[in-house]
Amino acid sequence: GAWLFIQGELTPGGMIAGSILMARALAPVEQSINGWRQFIDARSAYACIKDILARRGPEEKVTPLPRPEGHLSAEGLTYFHPGQQKPALRAVNFELAPGEALGLIGPTAAGKSTLARLLVGSLKPSFGYARLDGMDVTEWSSDDRGQYVGYVPQDVELFPGTVRDNIARMSSGEEKAVFEAARLALAHDMIMRLPKGYDTKLGDAGAGLSGGQKQSIALARAVYGAPSFVLLDEPTANLDSEGEAALQSALGHLKEKGVTVILIAHRPSLLRRVDKILVLKNGQITEFGNRDEVLKRVTGPTPVGTRKVKEA
Repeated sequence: GAWLFIQGELTPGGMIAGSILMARALAPVEQSINGWRQFIDARSAYACIKDILARRGPEEKVTPLPRPEGHLSAEGLTYFHPGQQKPALRAVNFELAPGEALGLIGPTAAGKSTLARLLVGSLKPSFGYARLDGMDVTEWSSDDRGQYVGYVPQDVELFPGTVRDNIARMSSGEEKAVFEAARLALAHDMIMRLPKGYDTKLGDAGAGLSGGQKQSIALARAVYGAPSFVLLDEPTANLDSEGEAALQSALGHLKEKGVTVILIAHRPSLLRRVDKILVLKNGQITEFGNRDEVLKRVTGPTPVGTRKVKEA
């Protein structure tokens, strides 16, 4: 169009019309190029899902087991991430009695979240076992395991649906159990302030809620249905002081109910209600035992003048 206009064979209006026509003609090609990355990601995710389903195969019918008491143990637990030669976890061994609370601490990339996923059965160990009441958690029926195990992951994900659906784990559970879980997590008042309360619709990944609100609902989901074992992976990442106090209260109620709890935390204040502490470093246990004894060994002797401040 510009060339023809310079030669005097086209009017300015014709040049602009030619430019518009060319843009229209190339628009589908440009849109395809812009969407190519999303297409590649979607194809990769689909292939990953197919691979997981192919490796799992159809789930065999198993005998339903009674509600576990909460006796948890790790026996030589070792895990290699796919394609890695160095284990993320190496020969982890510990044991918790029903109703005990364990604080799991350690530096970044120590393997804490990997251990958490192994203990709840979402990952299968390369070697060793994670057992709940003596049964390998990966061999539990998925329905039973989901009923008796509560889990708050480090990155909270909520599903499209109502708040009630998310707390009830997308099941048609009784409203009474949903309300009890929300009250135990001290999330009931927050939920009632939402536009439609428990019937408030959530978008993808909990769109429309703050990080603290997501974690409160995720905690309610974890304690829904009176589980025997609850694992909380850095549950205060998005909580304010009020939310942290609510979490401390929920931990106290869980212990009173005899629920075994593992808490992954970086804040020392969260460890006040735990009975034992496990220190993980480079995928191996460096310390395990009574809370006060382990903290004394990890932090060293506390000067008399600062002891009251630290305890506060």
